[in-house]
Amino acid sequence: MDTIKNKIAAFFADKKNVRRVGMTLFGVFICAISVGFFNNSLFGADPFQCFANGLDIVIPLDFGTLYTLISILMLVMVFFLDRHFIGLGTFINLFLTGYVAQFSTWAIGQLVPDPSMAVRIVFLVVGIVVMCFASAFYFTADLGVSVYDAIALYLDNKLPIPFRVIRICTDLVCVGVGFALGAIVGVGTLITALFMGPLIDYFNRKVAIPFLSR
Repeated sequence: MDTIKNKIAAFFADKKNVRRVGMTLFGVFICAISVGFFNNSLFGADPFQCFANGLDIVIPLDFGTLYTLISILMLVMVFFLDRHFIGLGTFINLFLTGYVAQFSTWAIGQLVPDPSMAVRIVFLVVGIVVMCFASAFYFTADLGVSVYDAIALYLDNKLPIPFRVIRICTDLVCVGVGFALGAIVGVGTLITALFMGPLIDYFNRKVAIPFLSR
């Protein structure tokens, strides 16, 4: 027990590690809030959600159970591929993000119950940009990421291809599989698939990495 306490104390004695924890919590929480804007734009689901929606059509389970099973299976896969990506951020994503995103979606829907087309477009832009900004922070903190994000980061470490290109490819694969299984693909789904990778890469280089290095 004393050894664990000493390790924790040593970890937090480094101001950079304190900043990393803060970046992880900030990134995951803000990313979950951004989902509320994205959902209320009514322009379609994000790529991973599209993939899950497609599986939901062909697998006779309620969506919540299915989504949890998908996440657990991917967690096991990431554990064997590279457990480095499993950490604080991973478990916050598993147990907190869904509830925050659900509340954010409800709260924004209550504030703007019948958004005009212009407002929906603003919601879409805000949702995507804020999601990418927040993701860059918890990626850079390197204290664990969501199981889906870990796939692109793992491939980035293994392949001589820029992260932004890999992320576009993994997102498009999810969209393609979801669509093939019967999921609805909206314009927001395609925009997210094509622009999340480049935007996360941009915010990593211009904001998150400089912030951690200060």
